[in-house]
Amino acid sequence: MIYASSSEWRQAARKRVLLFGMSGLGKTHVSNILRRAGDWFHYSVDYRIGTRYMGERIADNAKAEAMKVPFLRDLLLSDSIYIGSNITFDNLNPVSSYLGKPGDPAKGGLPFDTYTQRQSEFRQAEMAALYDTAHFMTRAQTLYDYPHFICDTGGSICEWVDPQDENDPLLRELASHTLMIWIEGSDAHTAELVRRFDQAPKPMAYQPAFLLQVWNAYLTRNDYTEAEVDPDAFIRWTYAQALAHRQPRYAAMANRWGLTVPAADIAAVQTTQDFDALVARLLDKRVEMQG
Repeated sequence: MIYASSSEWRQAARKRVLLFGMSGLGKTHVSNILRRAGDWFHYSVDYRIGTRYMGERIADNAKAEAMKVPFLRDLLLSDSIYIGSNITFDNLNPVSSYLGKPGDPAKGGLPFDTYTQRQSEFRQAEMAALYDTAHFMTRAQTLYDYPHFICDTGGSICEWVDPQDENDPLLRELASHTLMIWIEGSDAHTAELVRRFDQAPKPMAYQPAFLLQVWNAYLTRNDYTEAEVDPDAFIRWTYAQALAHRQPRYAAMANRWGLTVPAADIAAVQTTQDFDALVARLLDKRVEMQG
């Protein structure tokens, strides 16, 4: 790790951190606190995906839907209106809307082939955005003179890496530039995430083999054809399994490449001083465990 001890962390002129874990456990919460303090640059991987790597696809998808409405079609063809996405750090709905959900088209579902193609596009975009971390770290320092840097990753980072492989290229790249910290949820957090998701299911990105496995299992279990699948029902059914699928992958990433912090401790962070002290404690604990 780039900081071997709490003293190295506290004395570092430039602190560089990457947070990972399930969405809803505090990555953006802490990133916003640090950014507002004035000397931390907040790099949102999901924002980078939506603006740099998938912005055109998102806008074109919205235009395709608008072209189905005669009134909007005429305005678009005459260049009388402009359609674009309004992505912010706190509103990433355009990305989720483009990913979509598979199933019955009458309920807003996509053909499974289209859905998997968009999943593949997202995978490429997320990996590219993660590889951009070092570039933005340099940019934040040289262009804006930010001394500190926090990378706020998406929940699907664990889907595209092999955490058991000490030569995994993406993890080696990220760990060489940042202190990687996993925000670990408790059973109560998991239950709350499932409850929230059940109330408002939203698209997610999945490892291809996992997605194909749960899709085929869902069709077989319910004796459905593709067009009979309720899109929301499918992704609700899949979500809890995705949490279980990701948990050991996150844990392996933290064990080999970084640190683990309970989500409750992250929720208690209110200032940069709180964050500095928390990371120092985590490093002390890591050193103690390694003997």
